[in-house]
Amino acid sequence: MLKKVLLLCGMGITVVLLWFAVSNYRGAYPIAEETLRGLALSLTVAVENMASRDPSLHLLDTFHPKDIAFLAVVDHSGKYRFHSNPDLIGSPAHDDRYPPLLRSGGTVEGRVKLGTAETVYEFLVPLHLPDRPLLLHLALHTYRADAVIRKAELNMTILLSLVLAGWALSALIYRYAMREEMHQREMARTESMARLGEMGATLAHEIRNPLGGIKGFAQLIEKRPTDERNRGFARLIVAETLRLENLVTTLLAYSRADRSAPAPVRLDELIDHAVSLIRPEAEGQHIGITAACPEGLLVRGDRDRLGQVLLNLGKNAIQAMPDGGSLGIVAAATGKKISIVVSDTGEGIAPGQMASIFEPFFTTRAQGTGLGLALCKKIVEEHNGTITVKSQPGHGTTVSLLLPGGMPG
Repeated sequence: MLKKVLLLCGMGITVVLLWFAVSNYRGAYPIAEETLRGLALSLTVAVENMASRDPSLHLLDTFHPKDIAFLAVVDHSGKYRFHSNPDLIGSPAHDDRYPPLLRSGGTVEGRVKLGTAETVYEFLVPLHLPDRPLLLHLALHTYRADAVIRKAELNMTILLSLVLAGWALSALIYRYAMREEMHQREMARTESMARLGEMGATLAHEIRNPLGGIKGFAQLIEKRPTDERNRGFARLIVAETLRLENLVTTLLAYSRADRSAPAPVRLDELIDHAVSLIRPEAEGQHIGITAACPEGLLVRGDRDRLGQVLLNLGKNAIQAMPDGGSLGIVAAATGKKISIVVSDTGEGIAPGQMASIFEPFFTTRAQGTGLGLALCKKIVEEHNGTITVKSQPGHGTTVSLLLPGGMPG
């Protein structure tokens, strides 16, 4: 989605820049034409003034603006009264446009190419003199006026070059980014396969042990169906089966991908329910449980998944206190977040093991699945929360959760 947005933004910026460059170039030509026309009109006024003061037009011999390619004045008989080329003065003007313009008083203007291959701006206009009709023929150099066109062409060329360079650079960056992304995917796939192999080996080991026990007890019952010890063997089979069932249930919970819509959940009820489930086991190990949560405190999320987190943390704490101790669950509001702290006075976690406690199938107990804390971390992160663990060997462990509050805003 982000790539599409960036591509659309890039295309939009390119279109705007191209439009600006083309518009600027197209607008430069009329500006140059207006400049030339204004210059021609100014020169016409100057020539009229000179012709009014000097009917012989000798003053025009001293009139040499650098923008003029040539200047000619034609009388009613069709002869040159003045020309920048003195050899043409008095000779007939062979231009069919002159007589109609002298009669109508119209104007002709535009760019033409001279015999020298130079393109000039031509301006033909009658001179407004009271005593005689004359026609002025101006040919102006366009180089200075066309500077605005050349500048617009240069700007357009630079802008187009920058746009092309930008797209080329973007394509190059995109290519390298795609290669890096493919490389990262390949590395992730390799790492995932390695982890999958490790998890598969651990899972196979966890399943093989209870299956071996079930198989052995079943064989004993098969060989001695009337043996008095069969009842005990059957209980062991059931226990191992329950162990397998718990492993599969935990594994399915860890791999669960579906997420229900978050909703406000009363945290005091959630904690009371979790405590009621672990209390019998805790009392059997002489473990006291204390729970503190403000009434009506709400947390936002999936009730069942959050309950699974509290249950897992409670069971982990109980298993860490085989000789008794105390378990505490304290919840409180922290700004817009909800804090839940689960602490025990158990064996604690060795410093060297802290970095691995959230990894799937990592466990320090012979009968553990190693999925409890991994599942807790996964569920908490699904709820946009955080989980941290502090522990001191021989003094206990404290697990802190920070979750979104259930009240809006």
